[in-house]
Amino acid sequence: MRTWFPAIFLLIIGPSAIAQQGIVKGRVLNAINNEPIAFANILILGTDLGATTDLDGNYQIESVPPGLYDLRASFVGFDEQTQYEVQVTNSRPAEVNFRLEETSTDLEEVVVRASPFKKTEESPLSLRTIGVAEIQRNPGGNRDISRVVQSLPGVTTTASFRNDLIIRGGAPNENRFYLDDVEVPNINHFATQGASGGPVGMINVSFLREVDFFSGAFPANRGNSLSSVFNFQQRDGRDDRLGGTFMVGASDLGLTLEGPVGDRFTYLFSARRSYLQFLFRALELPFLPTYNDFQTKLKFKIDQRNELYLVGLGAIDQFEL
Repeated sequence: MRTWFPAIFLLIIGPSAIAQQGIVKGRVLNAINNEPIAFANILILGTDLGATTDLDGNYQIESVPPGLYDLRASFVGFDEQTQYEVQVTNSRPAEVNFRLEETSTDLEEVVVRASPFKKTEESPLSLRTIGVAEIQRNPGGNRDISRVVQSLPGVTTTASFRNDLIIRGGAPNENRFYLDDVEVPNINHFATQGASGGPVGMINVSFLREVDFFSGAFPANRGNSLSSVFNFQQRDGRDDRLGGTFMVGASDLGLTLEGPVGDRFTYLFSARRSYLQFLFRALELPFLPTYNDFQTKLKFKIDQRNELYLVGLGAIDQFEL
């Protein structure tokens, strides 16, 4: 017994310790032609963890303790790129993709010519990129991006129970919202005519990778924008196995499912329903607000350079008196 007891003890403890670690994976692509970059270096800043991409541009870093990390990708002939506040958990792998810009280091000959056009980076000062971790841990935000941006400079609101945003003195109906570059008329439940806000937001934060908030100097492809532009960038469904989360919010219940179907197809689906109407009925209040929303993202990988996406967002609101 003295010989076998330590071996059995280690077999039981070993897998338990490994299960507490997270995984970071993704791809590194050329931003110009969308081709994979092989042998690029991926480093988790502040740690000794890292990886190198394979011939298809894929990488995977295992045994990462749960937490928030900054990831940096680099390769000879390309500018470095850093992704900030990547949340790593032991429930599902964190997927972080990089698109590197080519750079030139040949300085044998320098020719300077004046140009009538001045090329500058679009909206360098008025752009604010908000990560999912910042939205989730924002005090009083209730996982609603409209409430998170209320603390930013130049942003005010009307009533405290609505998400109407007034950006630098503009009207609430002058804001524009884009979901994966597709314009969405409104992102809130119980919206009213002449405004873009409502009591509760309908976009599921679990779907988001990051949010680009422009308070001025809007990009050229965002026409008819007067006060602000919100560009919601969604993540892809996990491609290794089936996963799901159940969420209980301040006023609703939600379920999110994701996973692969074969080698080329992934899905991400969520549904939410309010439960305040049951509380209001028990309190015999004269109004019963009920809302439901659905969100989905489907991705089909055609080949190494081309992908097909299907994005859906819907809501059903009812108000009984």
